Order: sequence, then C-alpha cells, then structure tokens
Amino acid sequence: MASMRGVFVVALGLVLGLAAGCETNPTTGRKQFLGLTRAQEVEIGTQYAPQMTAEMGGQVEKKELRDYVTEVGMKMVATIGQDDPSMVDLPWEFTLLNSDVVNAFALPGGKVFMSRGLAERMTNEAQLAGVLGHEIGHVTGKHTSERYGDAMQAQMYSGIFSVLVGTTTGVDVSQLSGQVAEIALLSYSRDQENEADELGLRYMSRTGYNPIGQRQVMEILASLDKQGRSPEFLSTHPYPEERIKNIEVAIRERYAFTQNNPQYKTGEAEYRARFLSRLSAAFPDGYDASESMRRFAMTKTQGPCAHSH
Repeated sequence: MASMRGVFVVALGLVLGLAAGCETNPTTGRKQFLGLTRAQEVEIGTQYAPQMTAEMGGQVEKKELRDYVTEVGMKMVATIGQDDPSMVDLPWEFTLLNSDVVNAFALPGGKVFMSRGLAERMTNEAQLAGVLGHEIGHVTGKHTSERYGDAMQAQMYSGIFSVLVGTTTGVDVSQLSGQVAEIALLSYSRDQENEADELGLRYMSRTGYNPIGQRQVMEILASLDKQGRSPEFLSTHPYPEERIKNIEVAIRERYAFTQNNPQYKTGEAEYRARFLSRLSAAFPDGYDASESMRRFAMTKTQGPCAHSH
C-alpha cells in the first residue's frame, strides 16, 4: 500500500509540474503548455528550412517573384509586435517554392513557405496576404511548440499509466505513447486552425488588406477539393467549409469596418502586374495564365464580396 501511495504521489507531482509549465501567449491571451523554447523553435526552423525547400522543388528562381511574396509577408510581420514585440525579432523568411503542389506551411521560428501551385491559383494580393497571415499565425500562436507539448504530455501520462497498471495487459504502453506523439504532430488541431485564421485576419486588417481575401482562398481550396483535385494544403489545414463560415462571421462581426472601405484593399491590379504576369513569363509551359486571367476577370465582375458556389 505504501509503495502504491508513493506512485500516486509521483504521478500527482508530474501532473502538477505540467500544469506549472503552462504560460500565457501574449498574442492569443490563452495559456499553453509549450514543448519547445524560443531558441529551440528558431534552431528547428533554421535547420529544417533548407531541407523542406529542397524536398519541395527548391525556390522559384525569379527573384522579383520571391521578393514580392516576402514584401507582403514582412508588411504583416511589422504589425505582430503590437501583441508580442519579441515575435518581430524572429529570423522571418518567406519562401516561394517551385512546386505545382497546392500547399503552404510554416516551421517554428518564422519560416513560412508557399508553393507556386497555390500562388498561381489566386487572383489578388489580399488572398496572398490571407495565406501568409494564416501561416504567420501558426508561428505567433506557437502551434508547433504546443503540439509538441501535447505529445510530451501524452508520453508523460502514458508513462504514469504504465506504472499504475503495469504491463501485464500485453500492450506496449511506451510504443503506444510514441504513436500518440507522432499523430499529435501530424497536423494542427481544429482550434489551432481557427486561431491561425483569426490571427491572419488581424494581421491583414492591420496592414490594410481586405480580410475577404482569406475567405476567397478557402473557397479556392474547397473548390479544388470538390473537383477531386484535393490540395495538399487540406491534408494539414483541414475543415475548409467550417473555416469559411467562421471567417465570414469574423468579417461580419469583428472586421465589418473593413468592408466597402477603400482603405482596405484586395489588390487585384497589383497582383496581376507584379506576380501573375511575371509568373506566366517565367513558367510558360507549366502555368495556365488564361485560367488565372479568367478568375481575375470574374473577381472584377463579381466584386470582392461575391460568393462562389
């Protein structure tokens, strides 16, 4: 009995230790258990960014295309210090990948990636800002570190469980905890996706972009999914229909001041001149300029608030 009491005391101490490890994120205002320090986040991002770039086809060679993406991303980064000044000091990088795969993702430490395949399907600068703002939100929301913290807790609780019940059931608890940790790190949770969307809307509006661009991107992705051309983006950023509804609510309730307001742009002309036309010239064989120009014409006809069904 004494030994069992000791086990429970140890288990309780571990649980309380996890609770004490929670901290409040200045950007979101919520408490998180983080599995990585800021230095580790930067180290991981710096170490794996070249590998991820190489695996995804390398960077687009045309510098002016890369610079344009970086320019839009850094304009939003300049606003994140209003929530957490330390986040501005991360070694931010925005990489335009030379890949037809429709995807965007971020590594901790400020490394944001977007594929040419996604960029060429968009029609305005606000959509570009929506994608980059969402990925910036994953970084400032510390979602990778939080997922890693979730994995650590899963492993910890599995260890406690194995001590309490023993291993007579034939289940390898340590192996199970490893599988749980792996699953936890495969993608972001529903709440994290919604939070990244909300942060993206915040950064967009601060920078003068119409948040409608973020909804338009989700509609593009949902449309591809319905056509049986499921983009890679949705394997790690799921729930497009639900997120479209949440974004619409946010725009209607919290960002209504941006609608029909000339101070908040969508930037169709800028995106066409500075990106789409140059992308077409750089990739004459692998880029359907006519399709993007058709979508551009539709947005001009329908207006920025038009729904696509």
